[in-house]
Amino acid sequence: METIGRDLREMQRVPLDAAHVAAMRAVGSEAHYPAGTFLVQPGDPIDRFVYVDEGEIEVVNAFTGERLVPSTLGPTQFMGEIAFLNGGTWSLPMRAAKDTRVLEVPRPAMLRLMSEIPEMSDIIITVFSARRRRQLDARDGTLVLIGEDADRNLQRIGEFASRNRVPYVSLAIGSAEAHQVAISCGTTADRPVVIFGRNHVMTEPTPDAVARFFGLNFDLADEEPVDVLIVGGGPAGVAAGVYAGAEGLSAMVVEDMAIGGQAGTSSRIENYMGFPTGISGADLVWRGEVQAMKFGTRFIMPRRVASVERRDDGKFCATLDNGQRILAGAIVVATGVQYRRLPIDRMEEFEGSGVYYAATENEARHCKNGEALIVGGGNSAGQAAMFLSRAASHVRLLVRGHSLASSMSNYLSSRLAADPKITIDYGASVRALHGGERLDAVTVHYSERGEDVTVPACALFVMVGAAPNTSWLSGLVKLDAQGFVETGEAAGADSPYATSQPGIFAVGDVRAGSVKRVASAVGEGSVVISKVWGYLNG
Repeated sequence: METIGRDLREMQRVPLDAAHVAAMRAVGSEAHYPAGTFLVQPGDPIDRFVYVDEGEIEVVNAFTGERLVPSTLGPTQFMGEIAFLNGGTWSLPMRAAKDTRVLEVPRPAMLRLMSEIPEMSDIIITVFSARRRRQLDARDGTLVLIGEDADRNLQRIGEFASRNRVPYVSLAIGSAEAHQVAISCGTTADRPVVIFGRNHVMTEPTPDAVARFFGLNFDLADEEPVDVLIVGGGPAGVAAGVYAGAEGLSAMVVEDMAIGGQAGTSSRIENYMGFPTGISGADLVWRGEVQAMKFGTRFIMPRRVASVERRDDGKFCATLDNGQRILAGAIVVATGVQYRRLPIDRMEEFEGSGVYYAATENEARHCKNGEALIVGGGNSAGQAAMFLSRAASHVRLLVRGHSLASSMSNYLSSRLAADPKITIDYGASVRALHGGERLDAVTVHYSERGEDVTVPACALFVMVGAAPNTSWLSGLVKLDAQGFVETGEAAGADSPYATSQPGIFAVGDVRAGSVKRVASAVGEGSVVISKVWGYLNG
């Protein structure tokens, strides 16, 4: 299955061309670092591109001070990670292993060169992506969660980091590894705690605080101006970000949880063109995010647009949940849908402790050698069943109807039927939840038999009942009876993606009448930008 990048261990090193280096020298400057000097520390802004002329640079374990990986960077190699594109921060310390001379290019100048010299850009982005993959595969990171399994707040942080492809390490309370990290930071390992590097123990850890350390969430200028504000970072929103940047529009994507949206919770997508071996939803959209950032589109998360108003001059003023405001010439609504909470007692109580709305590696570990139940009959539910069957002893798919023919792709339903670890229960619905601090059983109602059966369960995955995220639109656009945004003829507009409010467009699952598939969302997000461009320049 495809991932976010190539395997760094198997890559043949491709140095930058002499002409690339000459272009960098024209806008950069030389710097010297004696042996033992740290060039960067975790949390430092990635404000420059560093090319090694002479010497050697090593990646350092932030907690022990020792070399983290055997390989080092030598002449003709370069420092950097994928956060360079979005102006994020360094995630690992880097130190001169011997006296070192480097060429340093300010980030704005380097981004300009990368836009002008695509061959250089390709080499750099390929390496940056491979480095991020290595960090994720090896779980190398300076973000450490001690006690994630025992604390719901830390579980939310783990989910945020995992879905945004931020490397982190999860350690059990009281473990030897946790004790070693805690001691180096002057804290203890007998309680849940979040640590970023050696000098930052978070007293009030939240996804927002973690995002700030990594530069994913940043302060905006008051009424930050953009050509187009894209609300929602799922496939439609990210595709819009790619095309907006490519067309020279200043664009910002605001996402309230994780890039990928609902598609990001899918463990495997096999019917998206160009990925014959499949790719996870999160990895697919992460690639799109990198592509959009390459064109200059900015992303900010976890932030939510609380309200939007149209001013007398025709501009839209969007207010974020932290009070910051963005002034946009046009808005693309790509907020998608979210699974509805089932109207069952104790549902909210067990969320994060047995009830989940995504099936990723984070949730799968809670199903090891247990029985997992999934509510839903769509592709997301089917992919979740296939994925969870690798960890769970048994997976039970609860389908309210009597067939999967109209809701799930044939290739997927055929696989479910052939897998001995998966059972499909038709005419089934959840009646009650049971357990103490964690879910341990679920009562299932079978309509044809007219009986209730209580089955042991380590987890219940809810993947049914999509509700559109449109309350923030403040009555500016016309919605249908279910809350989806009406566009085109139904909204009195001349474009299939235009809403009843000129300058506001809607794409993807949030749009009434759209086909609820990843490929369709990507297509709509790509096409709508031509209409946005025409509106802004009309």
